[in-house]
Amino acid sequence: MPGIHETCEMPYSAEKMFDLVADVGRYEEFLPWVVATRVKSDSQSEMVADMLVGFKALREKFTSRVEKRRPENIRVHYLDGPLTDLDNHWTFRALGPDRCEVDFRVEFEFRNPLFEKLAGQYFDKAFRKMVAAFEERAEELYGKSSSSATSVA
Repeated sequence: MPGIHETCEMPYSAEKMFDLVADVGRYEEFLPWVVATRVKSDSQSEMVADMLVGFKALREKFTSRVEKRRPENIRVHYLDGPLTDLDNHWTFRALGPDRCEVDFRVEFEFRNPLFEKLAGQYFDKAFRKMVAAFEERAEELYGKSSSSATSVA
């Protein structure tokens, strides 16, 4: 299954970054291509949510189960939508009281192999744009730090 991976150091605590990523209901406020979200159920350890993703006239709905283990990691498992599979995994590792390492992995598989090949060419750029949106959202919520995020991978 194709995938992509990024690790970066953030000038915020692991708890703050966990909270930002776990707040799926607000993704439409800052993530590119996310048109709407609906949290169907939510607890300390698990969430089920729908996400409507769109670009121009194209709209697709994804349903995912989100496993939360505060503040260490978040795993997102694809349940339903236009793909065969789409899973991602966030890991938050404290580097001090106000710094952490964020590791983000995405694996995806399209139903149509031709579409997978075409989309794969653009997935890296889209992934980088999403990572940047999370970094900008952290700065918006938690304030600008004297040091910025640094990519490790």
